[in-house]
Amino acid sequence: MRVEVWAPHADRVDLVLPRSGQERALARGDDGWWHDDREVPHGTDYALRLDGGDPRPDPRSAWQPQGVHGPSRAFDTAAFAWSDDGWAGVDVRGRVLYELHVGTFTPEGTLDAAVEHLEELVELGVDVVELMPLAPFDGPRGWGYDGVGLYAVHEAYGGPAALQRFVDAAHAHGLGVCLDVVHNHLGPTGAYVGEFGPYWTDAHHTPWGAAINLDQPGSAHVRAWIVDSALRWLRDFHVDALRLDAVHELADDSEPHLLAELADRVATLADELGRPLSLVAETDLNDPVSVTPTSEGGWGMTAQWADDVHHAIHALVTGERHGYYVDFGSPATLRHALTRVFVHDGGRSTFRGRDWGRPVPPGTDGHRFVVCVQNHDQVGNRAIGDRPSQRLGAGALAGEAALLLLSPFTPMLFMGEEWGTRRPFPFFTSYADPELAQAVREGRTAEFSGHGWQDLYGGTVQVPDPQDPATRDAAVLDRTERTQGEHALLLDWYRTLVALRRSVPDLASGDLAATDLAWDGPDAADGPWRGVLVLRRGRARVVVNLDDDERTVAPDALHARAWDGRGAARPTPDASGTGAPWVVAARWGVVEHGPGGLVLPPCSVAVLVPATET
Repeated sequence: MRVEVWAPHADRVDLVLPRSGQERALARGDDGWWHDDREVPHGTDYALRLDGGDPRPDPRSAWQPQGVHGPSRAFDTAAFAWSDDGWAGVDVRGRVLYELHVGTFTPEGTLDAAVEHLEELVELGVDVVELMPLAPFDGPRGWGYDGVGLYAVHEAYGGPAALQRFVDAAHAHGLGVCLDVVHNHLGPTGAYVGEFGPYWTDAHHTPWGAAINLDQPGSAHVRAWIVDSALRWLRDFHVDALRLDAVHELADDSEPHLLAELADRVATLADELGRPLSLVAETDLNDPVSVTPTSEGGWGMTAQWADDVHHAIHALVTGERHGYYVDFGSPATLRHALTRVFVHDGGRSTFRGRDWGRPVPPGTDGHRFVVCVQNHDQVGNRAIGDRPSQRLGAGALAGEAALLLLSPFTPMLFMGEEWGTRRPFPFFTSYADPELAQAVREGRTAEFSGHGWQDLYGGTVQVPDPQDPATRDAAVLDRTERTQGEHALLLDWYRTLVALRRSVPDLASGDLAATDLAWDGPDAADGPWRGVLVLRRGRARVVVNLDDDERTVAPDALHARAWDGRGAARPTPDASGTGAPWVVAARWGVVEHGPGGLVLPPCSVAVLVPATET
């Protein structure tokens, strides 16, 4: 490789080769760029010295084997012998996604160790593996959202070559790979790019301080630094999709918006490569601008996360109403989320104290919205990182899974969810700086001092020490659970639901207009809701009994194809739209189906499809 670096304010830039002790001056080029025409061979350590200062890693470093403070190492992406020539790619829309954290997916915490479990994901029915951020961060342990290198892979996970091996193996198993990338901020330690040029600006502010410079002087080069890194993962590492973290914190008043620029560049690359490439935005704005085509003034994302669906299911089933769950918990709110995506789509948000969001236009494909009942945020940003399985019975977990996997959206599972793991996923770090470590401890404790956490946990909240290695160790998946009792039953249930989603067109559809929800139970509840939900998916029905008692759902309610405004069923003469009888395609619990309707035991689920589709 040849070293090139943007350092517009430097008077001198030297290439430092620590193994040989050599230094050589880079030549000044145009527009603030410096370059060295001599080749730096693969595996060579190097650093950059600005105006006689301390050696720093390359802002476009591909490899940081000695950590974020050490020298960079040259990496030849073309040296890997790929075996995925027959891989046609995968579009994330409508697929089953699986989010995993490399550092806790296995005890070894490496990409190579994760490869050994890809067959499990194939058996589950997963289509795309979503890797939490791999960018280098300070210390061996962490979530990865404090990374500082957009072009490199964390050494503790195996470095860049291990990512190539993982992607190649995933493709051999028929699995796509989505990489979670963070462009909205850099971590608190090891981020030296600000010494090279105006990578930050005080014109905007984020929760982490000054914003990444996307629209001020010098921003063209900062934008290129981001866009080039994204294209590199898709092109040189054969990644199929990128999940873009918290894009609402990308402060950009210029035209086009960074995301629109990225979307157009990725579309061009997809044409060149001859395979689909996807961009999935995490955004808190509840605004369909994210998935609106760039030709219509939107950001052009393939899909976006839709947290309101999670909140609506979680609050209804658990009864939690603290924090941002305050506006959720009723079946009417769940109906709104399942049919219109955003509960806050222009109306009042109590948690935010103002109107929020915009409606999703009629006819929008539901597959453009990625939804879940667990993910790293919704589990890990709880005070102790507890999973729903630590509070809910297997029947309630089965009901959540059915509402998720048979919804009109793109479902995403969080590692271990499929067997109801009781391993938590708390927040953890491993900063070497004692002052930063203490600040993180105090910050986490202060964060959970309110919002009802004391009431939820029944007293004082004991937040796990993020710096304690035992906190990370507690999150490592325990695969022995997979074969035990209700864990094994739940794993089989997830497999069954995914198989139904693939085999029954109505359950695979993203048609929001063909989706509705009826219920038999209270309109609201102070705690967990108790009653029966009937989810209509075209001609299929998903019936979830969340009551502690046996319930019977009459034929009229099952056969209804129309609902009134409250969700109550209005009977219609045709049972399924075809005149054909239903069959129970899947059941959790001893469900009976006969002329008198559907009899469901406490906390049970039944999936009904027309007999012609079985």
